[in-house]
Amino acid sequence: MNQKLIKHILATSFLSLSCFIGQIAYGQIPDTQHSMGVAYISGGVGEGEADSILAEAKEWPLMLELSQLDGGRGVWIFGARISIFNGKRLVFDAVAEGPYILINLDPGQYLIQAAYQGVEQKRSVSIASGQAQKLSLFWK
Repeated sequence: MNQKLIKHILATSFLSLSCFIGQIAYGQIPDTQHSMGVAYISGGVGEGEADSILAEAKEWPLMLELSQLDGGRGVWIFGARISIFNGKRLVFDAVAEGPYILINLDPGQYLIQAAYQGVEQKRSVSIASGQAQKLSLFWK
Protein backbone atom coordinates (compact mmCIF):
# COMPACT_ATOMS: atom_id res chain seq x y z
CA MET A 1 0.00 0.00 0.00
CA ASN A 2 1.25 3.45 -0.67
CA GLN A 3 1.60 5.96 2.13
CA LYS A 4 -1.07 8.28 0.75
CA LEU A 5 -3.71 5.53 0.93
CA ILE A 6 -2.65 4.53 4.45
CA LYS A 7 -2.90 8.16 5.64
CA HIS A 8 -6.35 8.46 4.08
CA ILE A 9 -7.57 5.25 5.77
CA LEU A 10 -6.18 6.35 9.14
CA ALA A 11 -7.70 9.82 8.85
CA THR A 12 -11.10 8.41 7.87
CA SER A 13 -10.99 5.87 10.70
CA PHE A 14 -10.05 8.56 13.22
CA LEU A 15 -12.87 10.83 12.03
CA SER A 16 -15.43 8.00 12.27
CA LEU A 17 -14.22 7.04 15.74
CA SER A 18 -14.37 10.68 16.89
CA CYS A 19 -17.98 11.00 15.72
CA PHE A 20 -18.92 7.74 17.46
CA ILE A 21 -17.27 8.78 20.73
CA GLY A 22 -18.96 12.19 20.50
CA GLN A 23 -22.36 10.52 20.20
CA ILE A 24 -21.65 8.37 23.25
CA ALA A 25 -20.35 11.31 25.31
CA TYR A 26 -23.18 13.69 24.45
CA GLY A 27 -25.94 11.14 24.06
CA GLN A 28 -28.60 11.20 21.43
CA ILE A 29 -32.05 12.56 21.66
CA PRO A 30 -34.74 9.85 21.63
CA ASP A 31 -36.87 9.43 18.53
CA THR A 32 -39.89 11.66 18.06
CA GLN A 33 -43.13 9.80 18.77
CA HIS A 34 -46.79 10.76 18.28
CA SER A 35 -49.86 10.60 20.51
CA MET A 36 -53.17 11.53 18.96
CA GLY A 37 -51.34 13.45 16.23
CA VAL A 38 -49.16 15.42 18.69
CA ALA A 39 -45.39 14.99 18.35
CA TYR A 40 -43.38 14.39 21.51
CA ILE A 41 -40.00 13.22 22.77
CA SER A 42 -39.74 11.36 26.06
CA GLY A 43 -36.60 10.25 27.87
CA GLY A 44 -33.67 11.71 29.73
CA VAL A 45 -32.35 8.52 31.30
CA GLY A 46 -28.60 8.98 31.51
CA GLU A 47 -26.66 12.23 31.56
CA GLY A 48 -25.99 12.35 27.81
CA GLU A 49 -29.61 11.81 26.83
CA ALA A 50 -30.81 14.28 29.47
CA ASP A 51 -28.38 16.94 28.19
CA SER A 52 -29.56 16.37 24.61
CA ILE A 53 -33.22 16.75 25.58
CA LEU A 54 -32.52 19.89 27.62
CA ALA A 55 -30.67 21.42 24.67
CA GLU A 56 -33.60 20.59 22.36
CA ALA A 57 -36.25 21.90 24.81
CA LYS A 58 -36.05 25.52 23.65
CA GLU A 59 -37.42 24.40 20.26
CA TRP A 60 -40.57 22.79 21.75
CA PRO A 61 -43.65 24.57 23.16
CA LEU A 62 -43.80 22.47 26.36
CA MET A 63 -41.31 20.56 28.48
CA LEU A 64 -42.50 18.51 31.44
CA GLU A 65 -39.99 17.60 34.14
CA LEU A 66 -41.00 14.69 36.40
CA SER A 67 -39.60 13.89 39.86
CA GLN A 68 -40.55 12.59 43.30
CA LEU A 69 -39.33 12.78 46.88
CA ASP A 70 -37.38 9.67 47.86
CA GLY A 71 -35.46 9.41 51.11
CA GLY A 72 -35.57 13.16 51.67
CA ARG A 73 -34.34 14.16 48.22
CA GLY A 74 -35.79 14.62 44.76
CA VAL A 75 -35.19 11.88 42.18
CA TRP A 76 -36.15 11.69 38.51
CA ILE A 77 -38.96 9.32 37.59
CA PHE A 78 -40.34 7.57 34.54
CA GLY A 79 -43.62 5.77 33.96
CA ALA A 80 -45.99 8.64 34.73
CA ARG A 81 -49.09 8.75 32.52
CA ILE A 82 -49.52 12.18 30.97
CA SER A 83 -52.96 13.17 29.64
CA ILE A 84 -53.56 16.62 28.19
CA PHE A 85 -56.95 18.18 27.56
CA ASN A 86 -57.97 21.20 25.48
CA GLY A 87 -61.33 22.02 27.04
CA LYS A 88 -62.98 18.64 27.53
CA ARG A 89 -61.21 17.09 24.54
CA LEU A 90 -58.29 14.72 25.16
CA VAL A 91 -55.48 15.78 22.80
CA PHE A 92 -52.49 13.85 24.20
CA ASP A 93 -52.04 10.63 26.19
CA ALA A 94 -48.70 8.87 26.74
CA VAL A 95 -46.51 7.25 29.38
CA ALA A 96 -43.23 9.02 30.18
CA GLU A 97 -40.12 7.04 29.26
CA GLY A 98 -37.92 9.27 31.39
CA PRO A 99 -37.97 12.40 33.51
CA TYR A 100 -38.44 14.74 30.53
CA ILE A 101 -41.17 15.03 27.91
CA LEU A 102 -41.09 17.59 25.12
CA ILE A 103 -44.57 18.09 23.64
CA ASN A 104 -45.44 19.98 20.46
CA LEU A 105 -48.77 21.52 21.45
CA ASP A 106 -50.50 24.20 19.41
CA PRO A 107 -51.01 27.57 21.12
CA GLY A 108 -53.92 27.50 23.55
CA GLN A 109 -55.09 26.64 27.06
CA TYR A 110 -54.57 23.10 28.34
CA LEU A 111 -55.18 21.00 31.42
CA ILE A 112 -52.42 18.50 32.18
CA GLN A 113 -53.25 15.41 34.22
CA ALA A 114 -50.26 13.41 35.37
CA ALA A 115 -50.60 10.14 37.28
CA TYR A 116 -47.76 8.27 38.96
CA GLN A 117 -48.06 5.35 41.39
CA GLY A 118 -51.76 6.06 41.93
CA VAL A 119 -51.33 9.78 42.67
CA GLU A 120 -52.75 12.25 40.16
CA GLN A 121 -51.81 15.89 39.68
CA LYS A 122 -53.53 18.52 37.55
CA ARG A 123 -51.99 21.70 36.17
CA SER A 124 -53.21 24.34 33.77
CA VAL A 125 -50.83 25.67 31.16
CA SER A 126 -51.08 28.33 28.49
CA ILE A 127 -49.04 27.73 25.34
CA ALA A 128 -48.11 30.83 23.32
CA SER A 129 -46.68 30.79 19.81
CA GLY A 130 -42.87 30.80 19.76
CA GLN A 131 -42.49 30.54 23.55
CA ALA A 132 -41.09 27.47 25.28
CA GLN A 133 -42.70 26.53 28.61
CA LYS A 134 -41.26 24.32 31.35
CA LEU A 135 -43.56 22.69 33.87
CA SER A 136 -42.10 20.70 36.79
CA LEU A 137 -44.31 18.00 38.31
CA PHE A 138 -43.21 16.68 41.70
CA TRP A 139 -44.71 13.75 43.62
CA LYS A 140 -44.25 13.38 47.39
